[in-house]
Amino acid sequence: MYKRKIYLEDKPRFEARDEILAAFESTPEKELIPTVDALGRVTAEPIFAPVSTPHYHASAMDGVAVVAESTYTAHEQNPLHLKLGEQFVHVDTGNAIPSPFNAVIMIEHVQVLDEETIEIIEPATPWQHIRPIGEDIVQEEMLFPQGHALRPADLGVLIASGLLSVSVVKKPVVAVIPTGNELVEPGQEMAPGKIVEFNGTVFANFIKEWGGEPRLHRIVKDEPEKIKEALLEASETSDFIVINAGSSAGRKDYTVHIIQELGTVYTHGVAARPGKPVILGKINGTVVIGVPGYPVSAYLALEWFARPLVCKYLGVPEPERQKVTVKLGRRIVSSMGAEDFVRMNIGYVNGQFVANPLTRAAGVTMSYVRADGLLVVPPDVIGYEQGELAEVELLRPLEEIRNAIMFTGSHDLTIDLLSSALKRVRTEMKIVSSHVGSMAGIMAIRKGEAHVAGIHLLDPETKQYNISYVRRLLAGQEVVLYPFLKRKQGWILPAGNPLEIRDVRDLVERGANFVNRQKGAGTRILFDMLMEEAGLEPERIAGYDREMFSHLAVAAEVNSDSCGAGLGIYPAAKAMGLEFVPVSDEEYDLVMTRSFYESEQFKLLAEIIHSPAFKAQVENIGGYQVVENAEPKRLAEEVK
Repeated sequence: MYKRKIYLEDKPRFEARDEILAAFESTPEKELIPTVDALGRVTAEPIFAPVSTPHYHASAMDGVAVVAESTYTAHEQNPLHLKLGEQFVHVDTGNAIPSPFNAVIMIEHVQVLDEETIEIIEPATPWQHIRPIGEDIVQEEMLFPQGHALRPADLGVLIASGLLSVSVVKKPVVAVIPTGNELVEPGQEMAPGKIVEFNGTVFANFIKEWGGEPRLHRIVKDEPEKIKEALLEASETSDFIVINAGSSAGRKDYTVHIIQELGTVYTHGVAARPGKPVILGKINGTVVIGVPGYPVSAYLALEWFARPLVCKYLGVPEPERQKVTVKLGRRIVSSMGAEDFVRMNIGYVNGQFVANPLTRAAGVTMSYVRADGLLVVPPDVIGYEQGELAEVELLRPLEEIRNAIMFTGSHDLTIDLLSSALKRVRTEMKIVSSHVGSMAGIMAIRKGEAHVAGIHLLDPETKQYNISYVRRLLAGQEVVLYPFLKRKQGWILPAGNPLEIRDVRDLVERGANFVNRQKGAGTRILFDMLMEEAGLEPERIAGYDREMFSHLAVAAEVNSDSCGAGLGIYPAAKAMGLEFVPVSDEEYDLVMTRSFYESEQFKLLAEIIHSPAFKAQVENIGGYQVVENAEPKRLAEEVK
């Protein structure tokens, strides 16, 4: 029985990387492949041209070849007549220039008198419009050094030089071993407690993208002998190994013990979040990288340690991401002593890049998928304040980020539909949304950190939506409040409403487990108003402090609890097959600066919003209606 190893190291990431790079001693192999199949492959040795290109004197134009010296007397006032065969020959682009001719006159500058005679009125110069031997490539010239990744144009050069096959570095073979009793193969039944194995596919494709040859192993159960067998087999057939899960300090995290038993462990734990529980070791001369089971941790660890090994084997430098300076839309807290890798959404607002953090949970795969960039907080920095400038590594092209519309505020399902419709009309554009709640959305507009905010804030005194909040929080700013949707808010309940919830008092009397929205969300404000009207204190609501950041997240929580209850919009309940008890109709409006309202970007959005196709999509969801004939409800002068 292996003894549980509870504590992990805090080794600096770069120290761990350099140590495992030094231990990686696989000797790259060469292979000869057809040039036409060599795109992206890395040259194994310098490549020299066996012939010159062109290998003869070639005409660079359509025209006539002449002896330049015989044309010197040609002039407008002294036209020169030349005879075919004796004093000129016809040539087309690419034709060989026969001796003794040494110049080409473009056909546009030639007057044809008859089939045998032409007239010219200006002299030619020696070698004009002729491509000399070796103009492009000289025989024995080095075309590419070793370690060069071949591009499309490079393949053309090789073929033009007569090289129909090329010696490249054989791709490093990387074994990918997923482990875990909870894992099932894609397509198998997903019982409670079981997880589909998808990390292996992601790892394999990262390795393929970096230039390696992945070999994805079948799932290995959390049994020491089976893990040992898989590692030993892979150590004989691969250049290095990636083993997923079992790298931390859990009861069934055996990997570190097995690597230690079979070989050497260099590192168990690096000073980085997420991604700390990494194992770096060696078995039978083969490097082993143990990465965490949580997807985001695993993806980062793979980049930190597997990518450098692939690049070292191929003899190419590691790629570096483009970086951009951003203004931080929210405060970011870190801890001393470890690097923090924060996934960020980025938008281009009012002439500057603005970034907001996504969830930092290591198991939330979509936070990596949706991220535009990574903010790397150094180990000696405790974080950044809202509004500070910081440098971010980009995960998407800068132009794609620049063309995005930054949407913030309250979550609504139609924003995804709007983004999809926008991308169909303008492929270079999209909406980047951040679900922070209506109040935070208004503050983002106030600070110039978003283009548009969706809000649905009910004033308990006036029973009106949005306008009083805009008056108070955006006073004096040039803003527009644009009517967008009418939608239904209500109780989201398990199918059949087993607790028979009808109003807020029922939550207390029937013992419901409530799922709330975050502070500042319009739904939260509505719920607080309902409690106040009923004379209830938050302490009496079980789950009042349990906050979710979207209507779908509330519905998902209710769906997992037969005593669950939440307040949200009808489409979220419909999406999960849940009961919905209407409470109120609300106005979901868009707030933006006047300059953005007048921009071409918003004019395009408005066209899409009021298109028959988009309206039909929205109404098909249920519980929604696009506001007809929407004009700006309030301009800056009215809300000061």
